[in-house]
Amino acid sequence: MNRRPRIAYLLTQDRGGPVDLTVRLATALTESDAAEVRVFGPPPARGAELLNGDFEEISVPRKGDLAAGRRARAVLHAWRPDVVHAQDRRAGLVSASLPRRKGGPAAVVHTYHGVPDDVSEEWFRGEPSASPPSPYTRVVLAADAVVARTVRHTLVPAAAMGDFLHTRLRVPAKRLRHIDNCVEPLPCLPPVGPVRHLLFVGLLVERKGVLDLLRALASPGTMPADARLTIVGDGPQRAEVERAAAQSPLAGRVDVLGFRSDVPAQLAAADALVLPSTMEQQPLVVAEAMMAGKPVLATDTGGVADMLDAPGATRYLAEPGDVPDLAARLRDLFADPDPARTGHALAQAARVKFDPAVCARRHLELYQSILDTR
Repeated sequence: MNRRPRIAYLLTQDRGGPVDLTVRLATALTESDAAEVRVFGPPPARGAELLNGDFEEISVPRKGDLAAGRRARAVLHAWRPDVVHAQDRRAGLVSASLPRRKGGPAAVVHTYHGVPDDVSEEWFRGEPSASPPSPYTRVVLAADAVVARTVRHTLVPAAAMGDFLHTRLRVPAKRLRHIDNCVEPLPCLPPVGPVRHLLFVGLLVERKGVLDLLRALASPGTMPADARLTIVGDGPQRAEVERAAAQSPLAGRVDVLGFRSDVPAQLAAADALVLPSTMEQQPLVVAEAMMAGKPVLATDTGGVADMLDAPGATRYLAEPGDVPDLAARLRDLFADPDPARTGHALAQAARVKFDPAVCARRHLELYQSILDTR
């Protein structure tokens, strides 16, 4: 096409990884002047000012809200985008049934950011002895498979997720594309001296493993007397997390801050990130911590190990859900006399892999290839 393509990004939530990614990607594409971009959804809780007016508010609060879905499709249809990019599960359901328009239908792509919460890493990997998820989750996964077969392409930030969609949900390989996430470029501020200030950032839900982290840190000989933990995030487990922190040997050395929009500042103030999840794909906060030059201790789930595989960096990886192993890796991290070496190596790798300009270029190449062959 001779004009700039019109790209519509669709969201149905106001915070979380898909929202942060969409804001950064839309901003990078707009700055490149290679596409006309508009984000549709609730106002983002973080980074909304970066969209510079390229935003239109819509609301689809529940999967079963058919009227809200019809209104969202009508708003998208009226803008006449060339590509609609759905960035969360509910957005995928809404956009998969967009109406045809004069001159041909808008091409729809969908980024698959993660499986439902009760999918275990073992079942995700296809281990025969793994416990299957609930019947409801299996229905959700079946709907995910239908969406992935309906839209033009499904994007996955981690190769492991592409394997899952292909082998377990039977999505044709030709419909899958792997494009890494992107995060805001941050100043590289590696720790000065041994790690003593840990930071967790994420939803306070069971699969994030925050209670496992508190148990591991409270185990004898794990947490140095001058070390502390800051927990940034909110969610249904918050009261339980606050209670566990107050009643454990860590009392007074754990701060639970709730949701914060200043995650870069929180990373700058910390020495290292810890993410003890039982299931992840390619978590944005790990990429942000790498950009900031912080060592990362995480569980070996999804694409996390690949993210941390940087020349010169020590990989601190624990088995998901294994508290003693998590405690052992924490002791290794606290004992490292030169964590700045790992921080510098991770920052260098992040600038190659997760820079917004790289991510925007790869997305634009995909959009253009779709439009060239439509």
